[in-house]
Amino acid sequence: MRKIIACVAIAGAVLLSACNTVEGVGRDVSSAGDTVANAADDNK
Repeated sequence: MRKIIACVAIAGAVLLSACNTVEGVGRDVSSAGDTVANAADDNK
């Protein structure tokens, strides 16, 4: 029973911290996409 409670607590902590990290990852991916698009435009 303790293992289940510990797993639920860890999963909850990960899910709560993921809210901020998902937003940050979204910004990073968007920035990388913009960079690739600009490089492609420069090489036309």
